[in-house]
Amino acid sequence: MGPAAAVDNPLQTHKYASERETIRMDRLDEMSAFAAVADGRSFTQAARRLGVSGAQVSKLVARLEDRLGARLLNRTTRDVSLTDTGRAYLERARALLEDFETLEGSVRDETGPQGLLRISAPVAFGAKQLGPALLDFAQAYPEVSLEVSYADRTVNLVDEGFDVAVRIGQLTDSSLIARKLAPASIVACASPAYLSEHGTPQTPADLAGHDTIIDLNAREPFVWTFGKGGQCVEARVGGRLRFASAEACLQAAERGFGVARAPDFIAAEWLRDGRLSTLLCDYQPEVIHIHAVYPHARHLAAKVRVFVDFLAKRFAGEPEWRRGWC
Repeated sequence: MGPAAAVDNPLQTHKYASERETIRMDRLDEMSAFAAVADGRSFTQAARRLGVSGAQVSKLVARLEDRLGARLLNRTTRDVSLTDTGRAYLERARALLEDFETLEGSVRDETGPQGLLRISAPVAFGAKQLGPALLDFAQAYPEVSLEVSYADRTVNLVDEGFDVAVRIGQLTDSSLIARKLAPASIVACASPAYLSEHGTPQTPADLAGHDTIIDLNAREPFVWTFGKGGQCVEARVGGRLRFASAEACLQAAERGFGVARAPDFIAAEWLRDGRLSTLLCDYQPEVIHIHAVYPHARHLAAKVRVFVDFLAKRFAGEPEWRRGWC
């Protein structure tokens, strides 16, 4: 039997097609492993993200470099970085991986939202408000797995592989799509014991005569902004207690160390039970907004779409934490 006859054999044709498909999938695995290592600058983090062993990730990347005949990563005992060739290859590889994910996602979405949803959210909001919503979402969508990272830093959604993030305050990344979820106010408060001993400030200017507790996570920690009659009123503050945590500031205020300022979605429990009292009620507190943000994509995965819709519905209207505290 000649070569032409062999090609016409249906079994041989199927075998060749299967081999070609295996090669394509192997190359996708190699690109995925390489992109994950580049994102996390670590083979260990890449393995954790992909759900495979570190040895498997190392093998896939080495095989990719061997096949290309080029070094894509510089490896040291402490760090992994991209070579110039690796940086150029990564840009093209991301586009191919995104196209592949879009194609697969469009098929998967026909059967409803499913797969792993990676979420980033601020620590305090995550603990106080988002946690219960996530559990209700998990119950409503059993085919969706959640991987949630609480961090106060602004993560890079694309580079770090997150599907969606909850962000509070001013948005700076115009490359992301943002959906407003709810408003929040930054409220000034102090313990009844502190106010009884030191008096209650009547205007923002009075804060200069009080101990203030500084939240270093605020956009401008030493400038507290209020409003009155459509005008912005600023108070410059300083204090010996400074925390990169609004919750820690409120705990210090409860102990009588001074006046603290925090988002109402965190302060609500202290205000509700009277451990802290709201101050400067004649001045409108600074308002910030909570958003869900996610990368632009030609095909928005169903798991992202239903999650953002779920949060928007969950926090629609006047949130419980927005009740009048004055």
